[in-house]
Amino acid sequence: MITPFQDKRIVLGVTGSIAVYKSVDLASKLAQSGAVVDVILTQSATQFVTPLTFQSVTGQPAYTDSDLWGSQGHIQHIGLARHAKQLVIAPITANTLAKLAHGIADNLLTVTALAARCPIILAPAMDGDMYAHPATQTNLDTLRQRDVTIIGPTEGHLASGMTGIGRMVESIELLGLIRYGLTRHGPLRNKKIIVTASGTYEPIDPIRGIMNRSSGKQGFALAQAALDKGADVTLISGPTHLAAPIGVDHMEIRTAEEMLAAVLKALPDSTALLMAAAVADFRPVSPTKEKVKKSAGGPKLELEATPDILAAVAKEKSKHGYPEISVGFAAESQDLISNARQKLEAKQLDLIIANDISATDAGFAVDTNRVTILDAGGGEEVLPLMSKDEVAQFVLERVIGLLGLSSNEQY
Repeated sequence: MITPFQDKRIVLGVTGSIAVYKSVDLASKLAQSGAVVDVILTQSATQFVTPLTFQSVTGQPAYTDSDLWGSQGHIQHIGLARHAKQLVIAPITANTLAKLAHGIADNLLTVTALAARCPIILAPAMDGDMYAHPATQTNLDTLRQRDVTIIGPTEGHLASGMTGIGRMVESIELLGLIRYGLTRHGPLRNKKIIVTASGTYEPIDPIRGIMNRSSGKQGFALAQAALDKGADVTLISGPTHLAAPIGVDHMEIRTAEEMLAAVLKALPDSTALLMAAAVADFRPVSPTKEKVKKSAGGPKLELEATPDILAAVAKEKSKHGYPEISVGFAAESQDLISNARQKLEAKQLDLIIANDISATDAGFAVDTNRVTILDAGGGEEVLPLMSKDEVAQFVLERVIGLLGLSSNEQY
């Protein structure tokens, strides 16, 4: 599967900090994702790690100050800057922050940064007192005013042995931010996409409840795929251990009632709703405020239907015209196609994604899915077993087609 990183040239600057071990991991992840990674190390950075380490994980030359005056001389930094889709400096020390803020270009990294016309991301790493110093804060403010993106630092154990704000963010967060920046010109740019994910939880008492066992993996994959197509994404999810993709507006809810309220709040001016959440169909009529004791013989549950979110969305669409596209999901254990088709028509959906939850290699709690896509025109498309990321990409391509947009305009 092609990712937004494929063949994109990323310049990764590395300055003198113990956090360089995270940069090696970031360089490796970028290369594994398909990016072409040009690493520039400052002289101080080479005291912590060698250029060979980065060459080993990227398959590309890693540059140092000696290359500024090498055979390519004055044009080395221009070439690096001109071809970069993004310049990322991680970690960046207080010293290099100050140089960038004041336009000082006295090494290969800073002269490349001065020549760069691509987006710049900085991930500071330093002792807490250095980070809190007014000079550092002023430099950060200056760079933000120039549309430079600053991520972190975070709080935790520092190299000084103290605890405070100054730790570089983890490489996975930087990877997500870089990915987000590479996708802002996709076919769904300026389009608002709402994605719901995972199951809802309906309380019986303060510690027990009824919930669907959806992991949320398919919904979170849809959110990432929508981001990758350039959309502005609102992700509404029930309880899950998954980390939301960098760049989404993530709203966490528990119950079906809360999900309904969140969806209706997000709905105005939306382009599409992808309703992948496994919403509990029933809830206890009268959940207790106190824990039900086993000695009392167990609770006597009377259930009632939860709100029908897609039916409520259909009403809003008939009144206001949004969302333009509504996509539902049907998890069935029998009569898959007929039940899904009935839901498609009853909820006035444009598409419905049907999957058989009785399959052991698809559906809940696994990384693969085997789905059938039904459309309002009577079409039916059976997809083979594929990863949930691939399913998400396929669904977004269908949404793009329904909107009359070109899917070639991406990344």
